Amino acid sequence: QVRLVESGGGLVQPGGSLRLSCAASGSIFDIYTMGWYRQAPGTQRELVATITSGGSTNYADSVKGRFTISRGNAKNTVSLQMNSLKPEDTVVYYCNARGRLLGGLQFNAWGQGTQVTVSS
Repeated sequence: QVRLVESGGGLVQPGGSLRLSCAASGSIFDIYTMGWYRQAPGTQRELVATITSGGSTNYADSVKGRFTISRGNAKNTVSLQMNSLKPEDTVVYYCNARGRLLGGLQFNAWGQGTQVTVSS
């Protein structure tokens, strides 16, 4: 009932920048929080950054000062500007959205994931 479509991953050199974007669609009444998580093979998915509908943000310590999360003018979109990328940022990034459907049920939706590779 909720679909998240991500874009913007790819290959970049160390110190470079990438911008990830995500758009949510479906029977959405309200989105409370959108965010980005990442997961390496064999590890648990970890938080990168989240942003609430009110604009409050939360970042993993490993990305503070380098990544910036923002919501679009359309409240169902979120972006992650990633600067000063490091090889250890190489991993699959997942968009997440939590909110309420038109029918009143809560939802917690995930995108399909986008690969970010930082390598020279």
